[in-house]
Amino acid sequence: MAETSTMSDLSLGQIVKTIGNSVREHKRDSLRAPLYVTGEVIIECTIPFITSQLINDMQAGTEMKTIAMYGAVLTALALVSLFCGIRAGVACSVAATGLARNLRHDMFASIQSFSFSNIDRFSTNSLVTRLTTDTQNVQMAYMQIIRSAVRSPLMIVFAAIMAFVSGGPMAILYVIVSFFLGAVLLGIARIVMPIFRRIFRKYDKLNESVEENVSGIRVVKSFVREDYEKKKFRAASGELFFDFWGAERILAWNQPAMTLAVDIIYTFVIFFGSRSIVTSAGQAMQVGQMSALITYGFSMLMSLNMLSMIFVIVTMSEESARRICEVLLEEPDLKNPENPIYEVKDGSIDFENVSFRYNEKADRMALADVDLHIKSGEVIGVIGGTGSSKTTLIQLISRLYDTTEGTVRVGGVDVRDYDMDTLRNEVSVVLQRNVLFSGTIKDNLRWGDPNATDEELVEACKLAQADEFVQLLPDKYDTYIEQGGTNVSGGQKQRLCIARALLKKPKILILDDSTSAVDTKTDKIIRAGFRSYIPATTKIIIAQRTGSVEDADRIIVLDNGRIDAIDTPENLLRTNAIYREIYQTQNKASHDEKMEVVDEEVNGHE
Repeated sequence: MAETSTMSDLSLGQIVKTIGNSVREHKRDSLRAPLYVTGEVIIECTIPFITSQLINDMQAGTEMKTIAMYGAVLTALALVSLFCGIRAGVACSVAATGLARNLRHDMFASIQSFSFSNIDRFSTNSLVTRLTTDTQNVQMAYMQIIRSAVRSPLMIVFAAIMAFVSGGPMAILYVIVSFFLGAVLLGIARIVMPIFRRIFRKYDKLNESVEENVSGIRVVKSFVREDYEKKKFRAASGELFFDFWGAERILAWNQPAMTLAVDIIYTFVIFFGSRSIVTSAGQAMQVGQMSALITYGFSMLMSLNMLSMIFVIVTMSEESARRICEVLLEEPDLKNPENPIYEVKDGSIDFENVSFRYNEKADRMALADVDLHIKSGEVIGVIGGTGSSKTTLIQLISRLYDTTEGTVRVGGVDVRDYDMDTLRNEVSVVLQRNVLFSGTIKDNLRWGDPNATDEELVEACKLAQADEFVQLLPDKYDTYIEQGGTNVSGGQKQRLCIARALLKKPKILILDDSTSAVDTKTDKIIRAGFRSYIPATTKIIIAQRTGSVEDADRIIVLDNGRIDAIDTPENLLRTNAIYREIYQTQNKASHDEKMEVVDEEVNGHE
C-alpha cells in the first residue's frame, strides 16, 4: 500500500509520470502546441532581421517596388506567426483543460475505490482542495509548460543567434546581462518556493473552517457563535494573506530587475551602436543592424522574465501535483480476492474471535474477542452505551473495514472471499445520519433498486411509514429533494432511507439507530412491516431505546467493545445489569409493577 506519509519522497519524475497518465486523449494537442510555438518563434526572430535589411536599403536609397516587396513578405510572415500563435493557444488550452478534467475524474474515481480506512487518512476539506485548487494550479502550470516554457528558451536561443548575426561582438553584452538577470530571477524564485509550498497546506485549514461552519450553521446560530466563527475564519484567511503578501513582496523585485536590465541594454547599445555608426560612416554597423540588435535584446530579456515567472508557477504547482499524486497513488486497503465469490447464500453471520482497531497506532482495540453467531432471518437488537462500538460491529459485516484479528463470515463464507459489490448489495445499512441526494424522491428511492416500479416504491414507503407524508407533498413522489435533504424533516428523511433499503430486499438489513427521529408507535409499525415484507432477511437493529428492540429474537449488549451478554429481552431483563439499567431508566414510570416482579426474581437468585 502506498502510504500517504511517504508521498513526500516522490521524485519529480514520478510526479510527472503520474500526472502525465491523465493526459491521455489530449497527447496530440500537447504535442501540437510546442510545434506551433516553435514556428511562431522562428518567424518572430526572422521579422526583425528582414526589417533591419529594409531599414538599411531605405537608408541607402531604394525603389518603392523593393519596399512593397519587403512589406508583402513581412505581412505574410506576420500572418503566419498569428496563425501559429492562435493554433498554439487553442491546442494549449484544450490540452490543459482536458488534463484538469481527467485529473478530477481520476481522483474522484480513486476516492470512490477507497475503503473507510483510506478516507480516514484524508480529511474531506483536503480532498475538496485537491479536486479544485490543486487541480487548477496543475492546469495553469501545464498550460505554461507546453507553451510558454517552450517559447521562452527557444526565443532566448534564437534571439541570441540572430543578435550575433546582426550585431556581431556587441551581442556579447546581451549574454552577460542575461546571465545576470537570470541569476537574480532564479534567486527570487528559489526564495519564494518554500513559501508557496507552505501556502497550499494552509488551504486545507481554510476550507475546514468553511466546511465546518456551513455544515453546522444551525448549531452556530443556535449558540450565537457567529462572531467566534468569523474570528476563526479571519485567522485562517489572515495566515494565507501574510504568506501571499510575503511571497509577492519578494516577487515584486522581478519587474525592477527586468527594467534595470533593459535600461542597461538600451544605454549601451544605443551609445556604442550610434558611436560605431557615426565613426565608421555606417561601415562597421548600420542603423538597421542596431534596430535589430535592440529588438533581439528586448526579446531575450522578456523571455527571461517570462521564464522566471513560469518557474514560480511550476514551483507552486509542484506541491499541488504532489498532493494530487497522493490521491492517485493511494492503494485501497480493501480489495477483491483473486477469485471472488459472487453469491451470498443466506443472511447468517458469524464472528469468530474478532478483534479490531482502526489503525496500528490505536491504544486499544475498538472490538475485542467477539464471538457471535446469528442465524439467517433472525431479528437481533444491539444495545450499549456511547462508545461501546455498536457501529464498528456492523461495519465489519459489509467489509467496510477488515478485522485486525479473527474472521467474519456471512452466509458461511469469510467476507474477505466475496466480491465486495456482491456482499454490500446483500447487506443494506440505514444509518442514523441518513443521507438523501439532490433529486426527486423517486430518484433517491431507486438507489435501492434502479429497476423498481412505481408500485414497488409506494409499497416500500408504506412499510416504512413514509407514504403518508409523501402523498401530502405538492408533487408527491416527484417532489425534488434539496441537497442533503434539507426540505424534509429528520423523521421523514429516516423513513425514506428505510424505504430505500427495503427496495434492495437484502439478505441482511442493518438499522443503525435509524428510527431515532420517529415516534415509538411508528417505530413499532415499521418493525412489524419488516417481518411481513422481508421475513427471510436477517435484521440487526442498533438502538438507544429498548422499545426499538423489544420484539427482537435476541439482543446483544455491548460494553467497551466487548459482548457483555446475548439473550432474549426477557432473560436480559432478569440477568444483565447493563440492559436492566437502560430499561429501567427508559421505562420506570410505566413499568413499575413489572419491575417489582423482576426485582423479586433477582433477589431470589441472590
